[in-house]
Amino acid sequence: MAHTPGCCNPCATCLLCFYSCRWVTAKKRKALKTTKCDCSWFLFLFCIFVFTLVWLYFAIIILNDFHNFNEFIFKQRKLWLDWSLVLLIATAVLISYSAALVVLALCLQLCGQPLKLHWLHKSLLILSTLVVAAAFTGLGIKWAEEWRSAYISLQATGPFLHIGIVGGMTLLAWPLASFIYSTHNKGLKVFLLLVYCAVMIALYLAPLGITSPCIMEENQLPPKPALVGHRGAPMLAPENTLMSLHKAVDCDVQVFETDVMVSADGVPFLMHDEELTRTTNVQAVFPERAALNSTAFNWTDLQQLDAGSWFLERRPFPTVQSLSAGDRYQVTKQRIPSLEQALEAAKQSNISIMFDLRPENHSDYQSFVNATLEVILQSGIPLQQVLWLPDGFREQVKQRAPGVQQVYGRKRIQNEKEPLLHVNLPYQDMSTEEIRQYRQGNISVNLYVVNQPWLFSVLWCSGVSSVTTNACQVLKEMKHPIWLLPSSTYLMIWIVVDCASLLAIFWAFLLLKKCFQGRQAAESETDVLLTKINSLMQE
Repeated sequence: MAHTPGCCNPCATCLLCFYSCRWVTAKKRKALKTTKCDCSWFLFLFCIFVFTLVWLYFAIIILNDFHNFNEFIFKQRKLWLDWSLVLLIATAVLISYSAALVVLALCLQLCGQPLKLHWLHKSLLILSTLVVAAAFTGLGIKWAEEWRSAYISLQATGPFLHIGIVGGMTLLAWPLASFIYSTHNKGLKVFLLLVYCAVMIALYLAPLGITSPCIMEENQLPPKPALVGHRGAPMLAPENTLMSLHKAVDCDVQVFETDVMVSADGVPFLMHDEELTRTTNVQAVFPERAALNSTAFNWTDLQQLDAGSWFLERRPFPTVQSLSAGDRYQVTKQRIPSLEQALEAAKQSNISIMFDLRPENHSDYQSFVNATLEVILQSGIPLQQVLWLPDGFREQVKQRAPGVQQVYGRKRIQNEKEPLLHVNLPYQDMSTEEIRQYRQGNISVNLYVVNQPWLFSVLWCSGVSSVTTNACQVLKEMKHPIWLLPSSTYLMIWIVVDCASLLAIFWAFLLLKKCFQGRQAAESETDVLLTKINSLMQE
């Protein structure tokens, strides 16, 4: 590749120093040339940059569900850490490193300097590729449902990703034009131009395949989904406590979602984990029994446990840091509540309560169902405020408490004898079309767990009835989806972006062509002048 004096020597020296990890003077740079191997490494670098950029997108998307990952690690290793911070920091380092090298390479190309990537950078790039590939592999093996989350996220980000990618590819026209005009390899020129044109045409037509429920008219927007507090308001108070229930009420939730277990002496109480180690101080109070199932403890033992202090010590959510002094004091006073206490609080607050009964595989599960039903019937709470999730012995529950609302954790089946009225499913398991069909059939759809505003916006536009959330304080404040575009407006944006990009690309190629022609003319005049001077000196 021929070198052109596109920037001052000090700048070129500094750029090459960072990229090549060596100090090269102007005289030595003239002897250096970009080889095919160097071009291959630049292509590899660009691919890694795109690869890490895609992983960054995935990392941001899976933040909605990352609390589940933290709980999973704790159950396996008994170690609590907010692994989302580790993920974001590692991803930021990888993307910053590859982005810096790409910018350096593009600047060197525009300056007409050789692309001599140092072996240290090459080694680190290969290592980065292996790390990101391992992350994607682990995601696919252990957390496969997040692929569906990524697909849903495209309904929220698709139109804006399209604009961003078109803008990025348009800017790439400058170094591409510089390389094409400076290289003498015609085959490579044609290949690069064909690839670039094919990519740009595909991007210009991409909106034909972009769909989003939020591309609609304002008057077509469904009502805002009701909020279901996942174990209460776990970002503001310890999960499955009375404080968490009251904080959820303050967030205007309509349903308190919880988990019920039954103690050894037959008292139903609120607890999600089969062991007590994560959300109580059982290791300090009963160290020899800490690993036992929650149902192995009697109610007197359970009442001795502190169910709040762990919340301040482990800080499961960043919001813990912003708690007031009064809230912190109240946290330390929390105990494991009984179902009877939770029903009384729900009745006084006029909210519904929805729960799972755990563990489903317990040998005494039928007695658990009977004990739970007995407490419900004796509590005096209106039965329509109780939403029953467990599938075990459901027919028995219908007979003893016909007023209890039955909520199913599955989709409807064809020719079903008794039509479903309420379904409770992971948000990844229902498409926009299914949500709208259920809505037309007057079936209430609750999806869990929805924490991020972008996801709430997509489900709102889709017409979901309610969502279970950890972040009720955030979703409460949303008065409108993050974005809503009429189809005509989106069509206009699409056309304007594509036309502006096309004009910018033509301008880049024409301007750089004129610059290179001017440089070639100047170089020709210099060569002629040098030839005349040599002739005169010889005479």
